[in-house]
Amino acid sequence: MIPVTSDQLNLFLAAFLFPFVRILAWRSADPLLGNRSAPATVRVAFAFVLTVAIAPTLPPPPQVALMSGEGLLILVQQILIGVSIGFVLRLVFAAVEFAGQFMGLQMGLSFATLFDPVNGAQTPVVAQFLVLASALVLFSFNGHHLVIEALARSFADLPVAAVPLSSYDLAAVVRWGGVIFTAGLQIALPVTAALLSTNLAIGMMSRAAPQLNIFAVGFPLTLAAGFLVLYFSLAFLPQTLERLWLSAIQTVGRLPLGVAAP
Repeated sequence: MIPVTSDQLNLFLAAFLFPFVRILAWRSADPLLGNRSAPATVRVAFAFVLTVAIAPTLPPPPQVALMSGEGLLILVQQILIGVSIGFVLRLVFAAVEFAGQFMGLQMGLSFATLFDPVNGAQTPVVAQFLVLASALVLFSFNGHHLVIEALARSFADLPVAAVPLSSYDLAAVVRWGGVIFTAGLQIALPVTAALLSTNLAIGMMSRAAPQLNIFAVGFPLTLAAGFLVLYFSLAFLPQTLERLWLSAIQTVGRLPLGVAAP
């Protein structure tokens, strides 16, 4: 029988536990691979399989007791890193949903909602359509593989150690939040511009013909114009979403290095 000391057992547990906590924290915040519609057991099992695949390639963990103050500090650090990675990816869906909500509001479809399994809430149908389109675009260029690769690379850029994170690294996540407004407005701009022109035309028609029922004519016109422009803009939507996803994945890879630029 091979004797196993408590230090060896503690080192073996640390080599698996710390990566598992980081991956599980990423899974809890990731909007796609950690979707709320998936059972918790499936998400934990997926994190376990990823840990088994990644842990043997990592350098030896620090020799600290798991229940010590230093061990708890490393544990909290892994949770913070994993949540930050998932949060950056979640902002992509937030930007797309923001664009869909803005377009739906302009088109008069804000009352038409569907259940969004990504966020676990009711969202307008246009926003739900764009969220599903962004997920399909991510899978189309194997972006989910790039996300897992960026997660594995984070262990090399920022290894498991009792080193405090710099405020600049955390500020990168905050600055990436501006993508909600910039990318969201960029996606919604064609439909918004078309609906603005349509509303101006309806306003001039109502001034020229006061007897015109603006409510009976305006809603069908804005709805038709919105769908027509959205249909023609779909040809350019995959390229925009792909650039947005690649920018998010590159930001995830640069987070541990302290370089942030969406």
